[in-house]
Amino acid sequence: MGLHLNDSGDDLQENHEINVTPFIDVMLVLLIIFMVAAPLATVDVKIDLPASTAKPVPRPDKPIYLSIKEDKTLFLANDQVEPEQLGAALDNLTHSDKDKTIFVRGDKGVEYADLMVVMDSLRSAGYLKIGLVGLETVGAK
Repeated sequence: MGLHLNDSGDDLQENHEINVTPFIDVMLVLLIIFMVAAPLATVDVKIDLPASTAKPVPRPDKPIYLSIKEDKTLFLANDQVEPEQLGAALDNLTHSDKDKTIFVRGDKGVEYADLMVVMDSLRSAGYLKIGLVGLETVGAK
């Protein structure tokens, strides 16, 4: 016969195993946060693009975007650039490769004349390959 002396009155035994459930919960929450935040990290300059029914062209590996906001400010990638410094900024970004396509993103509120001024400055800088970016319309035929 054995004798068990326990003065604490506690019937629970100590568990020496690591409980991994909280670690898994934290990892799943972090995964969801990164899944939601990842698309937001790729957003460039906020512009209200016009829609088009043209078939989309495959996107190049590293596109170069020139954005024109409604207040006529220019953004090359995510950096604001002055119109008179556009050629130098493009040469710096493309390493003076004039065969790169420059994708122009213009806000709906930008007037046609202002868009043509920007395209003329691209042409005078030697960049003749220009792509216009727009939104796809739903139900395009």
